[in-house]
Amino acid sequence: MSGLNVSLGYFLAVVVFGAAFRILFRKWPRLSVAAEFPASFVLVACWLEVQTIKEVGEWAGGLGPDVTLTILFLVLLTHGVICAGVTGNPSLTLMNFLLLETHTLPTLLALAAQFLGAHLALLGAGYYWALELNDMHMIKNLMSRECSTALRVSLVQGVFSECVCAFIFYLIYLSLKRRSALIRVPLVAAVLTYFSHSASNYTMAFLNPSLAYGLTFYCPGFTFMEYSVVYWLGPIFGMTLALLLYMGHIPRIFTKNLLYSQKTRFRVPKGEGDKKK
Repeated sequence: MSGLNVSLGYFLAVVVFGAAFRILFRKWPRLSVAAEFPASFVLVACWLEVQTIKEVGEWAGGLGPDVTLTILFLVLLTHGVICAGVTGNPSLTLMNFLLLETHTLPTLLALAAQFLGAHLALLGAGYYWALELNDMHMIKNLMSRECSTALRVSLVQGVFSECVCAFIFYLIYLSLKRRSALIRVPLVAAVLTYFSHSASNYTMAFLNPSLAYGLTFYCPGFTFMEYSVVYWLGPIFGMTLALLLYMGHIPRIFTKNLLYSQKTRFRVPKGEGDKKK
């Protein structure tokens, strides 16, 4: 339990750091794009610790899969609350761009901030593990150079898995987009937790290019390009298909609805209808 207390303290410190940055950026609306940095940093930093608990927690701290899933859900729920208005996810940023909700330059800056946040979170987690505050971190520090990749299938299967999971998730996300945050945030966290558990023997279903970059790109087994194809192209392609199916077109590319016909219905006033009779 002492090992878990150390991890909970780490989660709290990361969340406070992200919340402080969010408050800071709210005072300067012109720097709103930079808010993607703490959003990505918090998500990757916390997920790295969840991954540590999953990999070595069971035999170093007696923490089973139920604990890992519960912590992951709480991390995603907390991230959704403190990072409201930003995504920390390049796929969602590109979706907003395709929906004409953002322009080109802010989109590019947001993408850069997300990957910068993911990279610094990886460096920060490495420093934190090197402190070896508990048995889990001591083992993790020894295993850091030989980490196990999240991609446990072939490239074709990996792309298919990420694409299908992203397609289903973004259909759900689009249907919840206009709902109250009290409904949307817990449901999104639950769906992401479910996909992560269900795809644990395939790709882990990160559905987030910057998150995947921070969690598995540095692990041996595949090249940077191969990881990019699975964890970047897969989710983006699935997101694009979901957007096309949900809306019938992609506003940034097509102005005409390609899938659904829009029939205009005219209402005839009752008085005019009676006169015609």
